[in-house]
Amino acid sequence: MKASNFLIALSILVSMHLNCFSQEKMESQSIVYKTGNPADWPAELDAIIAAPNNQKILLENDKVRVLEVTLQPGEVEELHHHRWPSVLYIQEAGDFTDSDGEGHIIFDSRTLPEPLKFPMTMYKDPEAPHTVTNLSKSKIVRLIRVEMKQQ
Repeated sequence: MKASNFLIALSILVSMHLNCFSQEKMESQSIVYKTGNPADWPAELDAIIAAPNNQKILLENDKVRVLEVTLQPGEVEELHHHRWPSVLYIQEAGDFTDSDGEGHIIFDSRTLPEPLKFPMTMYKDPEAPHTVTNLSKSKIVRLIRVEMKQQ
């Protein structure tokens, strides 16, 4: 299967029936992210503009934007936001933190009672400006994000 066909199939699958499963998965693992009104977020902090070294567009049309996201060991991603709801397919990661626009840690994987199991899929509402830090010395953070554009 060609890569573009795979991405389209993945987008359709995600849009159709992963929402409920992913939300349960996220809630059961107590991952809480800030959200808000995307209209209030600066356009220059869009993930593709603000963090181009980490966020690569694999497919974009009027319905979805599919991103490949990677952070090398020890890397700190630039402050950015995601204006659309999305589904993440996290392929691999070590320990990481996520901080809000003011620098406050809003998630630290080291504080979970059990390590996250990868691969994992999760649903996320639009994400306010934040930055991810890969704390691992050996593992890349690698995921596919399917952003579902609002009509």
